[in-house]
Amino acid sequence: PQDAPLTRFLRHFNDSLIYILLGGAVLTAAMGHWVDTWVILAVTISNAVIGYIQEGKAKQALASIRKMLALRAHCRRDGQWLEVDAADLVPGDIVRLRAGDRVPADLRLGEAANLLIEESALTGESVPTEKSNEPVEPTAGIGDHSGMAYSGTLVVGGSGVGVVTGTGATTELGRINRMIAEVQTLATPLTRQMTAFGRVLSFVILGMAVGMFLIGWLLHGFHPGELAIAAIGFAVAAIPEGLPAVLTITLALGVQQMARRKAITRRLPAVETLGSVTVICTDKTGTLTRNEMTARHVVTRGDQYNVEGIGYAPNGQVVRAGQPIQLIDNRDLQALIEVVARCNDAEIVEDEDGQWQVVGVPTEGALRTLALKSGFAQGQVRRLAVLPFDSRHKFMATLHQGPEGERRLMVKGAPGSLLDRCASQRCVDGRDEPLDRAFWVGQIDALSAKGLRVLAAAAGPAVDGKDTLEPADLAQGLVFLGLVGIVDPPRPEAIEAIAAFRGAGIRVKMITGDHSGTACAIAREMGIIDGDRAVTGTELETASDAELRQIVQDYDVFARTSPEHKLRLVEALQANGEVVAMTGDGVNDAPALKRADVGISMGIKGTEATKEAAAIVLADDNFATIERAVEQGRAIYDNLQKSILFLLPTNGAQSLVILVAVLFGFTLPLTPLQILWVNTVVAVTLALALAFEPAEPGVMKRPPRRPDQSILDGWFVWRIVIVSLLIGAATIAVFLYEQSQGHPVDAAQTMAVNTLVLGQVFFLLNCRFLNEPSLRPGLLFGNPVAWLAVAVLMLLQLLFVYAPFMNHWFHTAPVSAGDWLLPVGVGLAIFLVIELEKTAERRLKGLARPRPLVS
Repeated sequence: PQDAPLTRFLRHFNDSLIYILLGGAVLTAAMGHWVDTWVILAVTISNAVIGYIQEGKAKQALASIRKMLALRAHCRRDGQWLEVDAADLVPGDIVRLRAGDRVPADLRLGEAANLLIEESALTGESVPTEKSNEPVEPTAGIGDHSGMAYSGTLVVGGSGVGVVTGTGATTELGRINRMIAEVQTLATPLTRQMTAFGRVLSFVILGMAVGMFLIGWLLHGFHPGELAIAAIGFAVAAIPEGLPAVLTITLALGVQQMARRKAITRRLPAVETLGSVTVICTDKTGTLTRNEMTARHVVTRGDQYNVEGIGYAPNGQVVRAGQPIQLIDNRDLQALIEVVARCNDAEIVEDEDGQWQVVGVPTEGALRTLALKSGFAQGQVRRLAVLPFDSRHKFMATLHQGPEGERRLMVKGAPGSLLDRCASQRCVDGRDEPLDRAFWVGQIDALSAKGLRVLAAAAGPAVDGKDTLEPADLAQGLVFLGLVGIVDPPRPEAIEAIAAFRGAGIRVKMITGDHSGTACAIAREMGIIDGDRAVTGTELETASDAELRQIVQDYDVFARTSPEHKLRLVEALQANGEVVAMTGDGVNDAPALKRADVGISMGIKGTEATKEAAAIVLADDNFATIERAVEQGRAIYDNLQKSILFLLPTNGAQSLVILVAVLFGFTLPLTPLQILWVNTVVAVTLALALAFEPAEPGVMKRPPRRPDQSILDGWFVWRIVIVSLLIGAATIAVFLYEQSQGHPVDAAQTMAVNTLVLGQVFFLLNCRFLNEPSLRPGLLFGNPVAWLAVAVLMLLQLLFVYAPFMNHWFHTAPVSAGDWLLPVGVGLAIFLVIELEKTAERRLKGLARPRPLVS
């Protein structure tokens, strides 16, 4: 169930600092200071509205890519076959499966005729599973349950009949759904840090406000009403009420920037959490690979050929030693291509979006694409008979008749099965010679070691006078033509992204349901591992929690895994203190996606379950998008640090002004409303400008920050203290100076506010670069929004000083043009002092001189 809109809105008030502001609004209302009350309420409500709107936009973005699927089932009722809703099935029903059907429930198969079911959503395997009614070992994993058909999987070939063993929550999908519901989602690093920061700050503010009230009452004899207003002013001054809005807006801008890069964010904190990621766990099929089978290598007795291009698109050529070949000049290859093209029931079609899709079995689709790339022409050849693929004999055979009446037998299938039926092999020149079995076994092993699925092709003469085919017709006498190595190819952009992650200090771990040999081959090609060791699901099953924590530190490839294994691996990494991103597209990935610090689902090929469990959905199914999102997340975190570093000295300076005034018993240099004005306009202009700062140089060359690292380290706290003292002392000094010159209180307070605002303007320039010097060209040209924010702030401040209604509301007074020189001089002095502090910090840290910023 989804949260009600009102609940979602009220959740944005669940913050300890907001509670203090609301308490201040109640007190000012009780004392009759209604302007103060309404201004405080306006600030808190605007923060909640901004967060609520941004959440709604993210939900709409996800809803636009959802596709619902209504299932129907062929069920035997009252002695006849009927089509019923899948929801009406019950255990014990008999269900019939045909090619193209979505399996409507978990079934135990009683009949299976060449039944192939695509189960990648559950198992991660990129090729369909052959089904039969033979028993399996009790310890077999879900991917090896050949006698079961699982709800939600797709029948791609053959037919079958089974009895319903589970529906709804009792299916394998339902079990995974229960796992998703039981998984506890961890708070993000930023959420934990800000919650702890807000809690500590709340206690400090309340304690100091009470202490200030008691000192003013007992030491100076101030009236309790005046002290209450001063205490409220202190609380308003100390609370960075603009911080929630700045955080929300910064994250929301990150959401929009990532959406332009094809990453749709469902939860705002996930944008920043990406920048904290230390480990990325990824599925293989459809995530690192295209989930489109591709013929990559062809081996004949005479030569070896490579096939260009990936996926089902007929783009690319067949090459030998890097040079394209002509099929007519290579008779051995031509014979093989003819067999895989004619002994084939798949078709390759181009959809409306220009994407090439296979209609039929993916493996046959790869062979069909191979024939198209080679330039093979079908010609006037008629198919007379077919012997479909069967898991018992592991081959498919077809009988063809040429334009002149000649008949030929064509066979493709498992290499071992075909080698047993061949006595000869085809040479380069088209002649036949005795079969060299040892040669072919060596080639099969070499291709298999590369993680390729190997198919063989053979041909032979037809039995005279027969228009039908039986397995006995292929007993012996076939000519072995060669081998085709097929793979679900890695995405080239994913290989580049993994290299970038390594440079950024982020480990990538492959967790797949596929076989360990295939997983290791793909992992080597992608640069995840160098060796050939994968930890299997069986090993994970027997490992204790402590052993698993060590295993995830030592290994990066995990094969034949179940949803429980993936979930345990993510939990083990988190127990080791890692910040984990998990990617996937199958239902079997959903529990781990929900548990991960950042769950990332594929938007095109991903299931509804993964999209619901994930925090981020990739609209383009591109693993490289994650690398760009991580870079964006790091930049966003930097900008959040800059915003916090910028805002807190404002509050520190203001609270210092109030505290010093009460402790020493002189008139408040700033009223609560004036403080709220400064906080609000600075937050929505200057602090917001920092959200638009571009990523600093080398953001993906530095290691990820430690998960336990505070959002503000010791140097930043020191800088906050220094700037608070500088701006606070300058504000008090200007106020006292103006009073000494005989100016009234409202004019002196106006000058104090101007000093506070101009000090913040110049400090903004310091904050645009956290550690690097700000005296550089990038300060002028790197972020135009910063100068726009300064211009807007100055217009608002001119309104504050010179508009009569603002003078009435905020108790201010107009000042002369010459009076602006003093605040400008103070701000410039603060800027230079902080630049000296940054220089000293770099030298103390032993930092090398920074490279020039490229704007």
